[in-house]
Amino acid sequence: MRMQQILAFETDLLEYDDIFDGSKVIDAKVESLKEQTRAELARIGEIGGAVAAVETGALKQSLVESNARRISAIEAGDQIVVGVNKWQQGEPSPLTAGEGAIFTVSENVEMEAEARIRDWRAKRDDRAVGRALEDLEAAARSGANIMPVSIAAAKAGVTTGEWGARLRDVFGEYRAPTGVTLQTVSSGAAEDAKLLIADLGERLGEQPRLVVGKPGLDGHSNGAEQIALRARDVGFDVTYDGIRQTPAEIVAKAKATGAHVVGLSILSGSHVPLVRDVKAKMREAGLDHIPVVVGGIISPDDELVLKNMGVSAVYTPKDYVIDTIMIGLAKVVGKALDKASADKRDGTGANRERDGAGQVY
Repeated sequence: MRMQQILAFETDLLEYDDIFDGSKVIDAKVESLKEQTRAELARIGEIGGAVAAVETGALKQSLVESNARRISAIEAGDQIVVGVNKWQQGEPSPLTAGEGAIFTVSENVEMEAEARIRDWRAKRDDRAVGRALEDLEAAARSGANIMPVSIAAAKAGVTTGEWGARLRDVFGEYRAPTGVTLQTVSSGAAEDAKLLIADLGERLGEQPRLVVGKPGLDGHSNGAEQIALRARDVGFDVTYDGIRQTPAEIVAKAKATGAHVVGLSILSGSHVPLVRDVKAKMREAGLDHIPVVVGGIISPDDELVLKNMGVSAVYTPKDYVIDTIMIGLAKVVGKALDKASADKRDGTGANRERDGAGQVY
């Protein structure tokens, strides 16, 4: 904003006509973009239109593939990102130093929100709320317009959580396509990473299994998608169900799939409480032997906090070479196997199994 103000009021830039008007280079670029746009629209039309393209996951798959090409170009050095894959050295930025440089969410926020909701519910007319929710469900089941009854529900004091829960009872819960499928095209993976995962599979006696989870409310899914896609390419059996999963859902998926490692992608700033919750639920489910790795915008101080919780590895934007992350995951699982073998030799593993934690791998 400040730069725009300086250009507008401290220079004579706006006193001139468009300096690019009539430029052959600009006109050619515009025509090229128009051709690409028309081609994409034609492709969407062949699928059946925008709605069909969204429902089938075709649009999401295209986004994931496009980002995969971009990531591969950055890894190879074909696309330069200053400070990431070139010219990493420089003076410390005041934007990344000191307290508050990386936004984190206070653990009190959730408790304060719950207290406000409890206070709200205590003061409302419960009978009016009940009638409003019944009217909402009736309208949803009949196919009627739910907007009038939703407005009435809000005026009666129904919370968004209660409103959403009642609609889920009728329609179920929608999970958007992730774009990460066996058909998703990528640039592949490095051979050394593939060989390491193959060796890990031989040691396990089965294909290594990775669960990629995105707990919390952030919708920034690019990182999780690219990790899941590359993990597929190197040889992991990958499970990724998209954004906004609860810790309980992630743990249940890890148990159901027999995961060898769980990767959490958290970009909401809530990594500390979310990881603590996931780790606690894994212990309750007898899965505390499964290593957990975390990726996100995480400060060095919080990285120490997470590792003290038992997180095996923490990855941040500086770790842009995804094959290196894959090698790191293989090493994490290998260390877990080493620990399991050591525990079995000294009797710890037997004690764990007797206490109900189950067989380690």
